[in-house]
Amino acid sequence: MNTESVLRSALVAGFIGLIELLCRTHVIPQSVLIPPSQMFAHLLALMSAGHYGNDILFSFTNILVSAFIAIISGFFIGLAVHSMPRFRAALEPLLASYYAVPTFIFYPVFIVVFGVGHGSIIAIAVLLAIVAMITATLTGLDRIPHVLRKSAAVMRMSRLETAWRIELPAALPYLFGGVKLAVAYAFIGVIASEFILSGAGIGYAIAFAYNNFESDNMYALMLLVLISVTLINAVLNFFDRRLQARRQR
Repeated sequence: MNTESVLRSALVAGFIGLIELLCRTHVIPQSVLIPPSQMFAHLLALMSAGHYGNDILFSFTNILVSAFIAIISGFFIGLAVHSMPRFRAALEPLLASYYAVPTFIFYPVFIVVFGVGHGSIIAIAVLLAIVAMITATLTGLDRIPHVLRKSAAVMRMSRLETAWRIELPAALPYLFGGVKLAVAYAFIGVIASEFILSGAGIGYAIAFAYNNFESDNMYALMLLVLISVTLINAVLNFFDRRLQARRQR
């Protein structure tokens, strides 16, 4: 473990310890926030009892499907846009301002089109995540050194061979940055959508617990989301560091 990782872990541990202390000394009332240790203990109790298993499966299925659709379709849309310079010049200002649009205002339309359930949730999550992958694809293709394409031409490589053996490996570190963002936005889109579009899922379960004053359940599920995001991000960062190290060699 390097110095940055140790420092990062120490900051997180210190923050959790501070919250624990403030809760235990009632500086933060338990009606507002319960101690992190109590959240974790209650989460373990819920998991061991099998509660919320269907909600967890529902949410992570939607996240996986949304991220997959956003990554694959975003990559191919990025390829298509990169091959049309004039169209790209017209589109890029719209992509730059895309996240200023409150995507959730479209949820009534998605309910009409897809109904209440998986379809609407996945549609919103994909809408949030896809532009990050399109942008990363454009950036990755722009950053491919011209000398690599010249080398492919000297070796008389076909267009398909050039794309597979030269361009894709060279752009991969940038593409993976788009993958990380797409997964993050898919996670946000799914959990947030479940508050308003679903009768199942972790987001719905958190809202239900809040409305019924089940604070222990609500905070335990919130902790589950934080732990899940942290673990997923740690795995993606591990592969990202390896790709960045490969690019720098």
